[in-house]
Amino acid sequence: MNLTPEQKDVGKQNFLEAVGSTRRDFLKGSILGGTAAGATLGATYFNYGKVGKDRLRVGIIGTGDEGGVLIGALNPDYIEVVAIADIRPYSLHRAFHGDNYSAGTIKARPGLMNVYDWKTEKEAKEHVAVYNDYEELIADENVEAVLVVLPLWLHDIAAIKAMKAGKHVLTEKLMAHSIAQCKEMARVSEETGMILATGHQRHYSILYDNAVSQIRSGLLGDIHHIRAQWHRGNLPGSDSWQPPLPVEVMSEKEYIALRRKTRKEGGTGAEKTLRAEYKLLEELHAWSKKRDRSTGSEADLWAKRVAQKQKQLEDIALSETAADYGYVEKTLEDGAGRKRTALEELIRWRLWDRTGGGLMAELGSHQLDAASIFISAQRKDHKKVMPLSVTGVGGRHLFPADRDVDDHVYTMFEFPAEGYFDDEGNVADSNKKIVVSYSSINGNGFGGYGEIVLGTKGTLILERETDVMLFKRSEVDTKISVSAGKDGAVMNTYETGGGQAAVAAAAMPKEPSRGYREEIEHWAYCIKNPAPENLPKCPPKVAMADAIVALTSNIAMKENRRIQFKPEWFDVASDETPEGIKPRPISELG
Repeated sequence: MNLTPEQKDVGKQNFLEAVGSTRRDFLKGSILGGTAAGATLGATYFNYGKVGKDRLRVGIIGTGDEGGVLIGALNPDYIEVVAIADIRPYSLHRAFHGDNYSAGTIKARPGLMNVYDWKTEKEAKEHVAVYNDYEELIADENVEAVLVVLPLWLHDIAAIKAMKAGKHVLTEKLMAHSIAQCKEMARVSEETGMILATGHQRHYSILYDNAVSQIRSGLLGDIHHIRAQWHRGNLPGSDSWQPPLPVEVMSEKEYIALRRKTRKEGGTGAEKTLRAEYKLLEELHAWSKKRDRSTGSEADLWAKRVAQKQKQLEDIALSETAADYGYVEKTLEDGAGRKRTALEELIRWRLWDRTGGGLMAELGSHQLDAASIFISAQRKDHKKVMPLSVTGVGGRHLFPADRDVDDHVYTMFEFPAEGYFDDEGNVADSNKKIVVSYSSINGNGFGGYGEIVLGTKGTLILERETDVMLFKRSEVDTKISVSAGKDGAVMNTYETGGGQAAVAAAAMPKEPSRGYREEIEHWAYCIKNPAPENLPKCPPKVAMADAIVALTSNIAMKENRRIQFKPEWFDVASDETPEGIKPRPISELG
């Protein structure tokens, strides 16, 4: 990361040339020659088929920010959404209409009406049943499978209920809030025969798969270090994990009078606090004015935004019922004894240990999963490599005590390299290790997010899930070409050329998919085409390993110690867990 534009251009060209050589069969036969009629790029690339006319009938449990992203990734040829469930009016509204807050949000969350080309919400609801209680959705006989996109602490509950009711499940990452819960989910999946997948979408990223291809071809040599980061500019008062809370709606005249009264009694500081509390109401009044003063398509856009803001304010109705859904009130240890309401825990669930898993669960889990994929690519059997140990430090360095989770985390993992174990699984050479370092911070987004894979022959840089760059060792200004001889791939330096890079560039998507669409398509295909070989790329064992890495990191940071991973933790049949909590019997679940 943090390369100059010229260096990035060199790295991207290098990668395209490598892809043009090592993936030639795919590029020429599948992409440049045209995919099979009606097949998607993902289906062609990852070798799964169409589901046919009988699409998978899906219910979506949770339609908030991430639920909206998954809705935007749906392929109507594979998925027929027949039901959605959410307790927030705001989330249900965006599920249909999309997130019109900005051009970027509507692109990421276009809504069901755009995905399925329904003209009105009334038309959409003729196809989609709407529930507040997701158990009613699970009981809906028209639902074959569910997407679980709830806050982390509810993943296991909803997934287990669904599988026991005969529904297949794709749950957002992390798999669950604890490893005991992960094992419970895995065991229920095995007993019921329901397919359970978890949304670690890098398993379905064409860019990441091509990166794996370069590693397997030997272009990087032996991997000996991976460095990853996810840095964000969030600061107090501007935090994506702390969205503004709804308030009672009042007219603009009434609100202005309240501000004047507050300033008179408490000064400008009190008014500033009030304005922060009433941010959503201020936006509603400002947007209403823009709607009324605009014409044509601009007026239509502001009307959509006003309608969305009104629904966001309607969430205030959950002040009386959030506790009924398991959310709790709490007095914070912030020095002022501020009381966090159950509604605040619902809306800002990522901030609390009881409902979320912090930076390692929300961000780090993706990148440690990628690191494991890269390391596993060097194994002859390509089986997922489990880490040996983790050390880490973390803390709340910038934010006040208005949250439980750390705003800075730094972790270091040891993975076994080739030669660490012998054929019997015993330690042969304890020096044969690959170290993975990871940091996620707030307050400064310099460098963004991505992974750097360092090998003895080359360096691979993956940036923001959209760009991949390849360099010879550390020489970022050196060109790389690839030739396949009898001894495998060889790297050479040469002046800029055209050949294979042109082939690769023509085949690569202009806007690389992050893998959401492909993971949902493949999940649907596996369900509609049951066979031992048709299984998602992130089944319970793989997803549980990613959860173990993330959640054990949290323990290491909290207890300020080095933790060695135990093989029993990664065994679904074992009751051993990092937290020391045993999974419950299947008979007690659901």
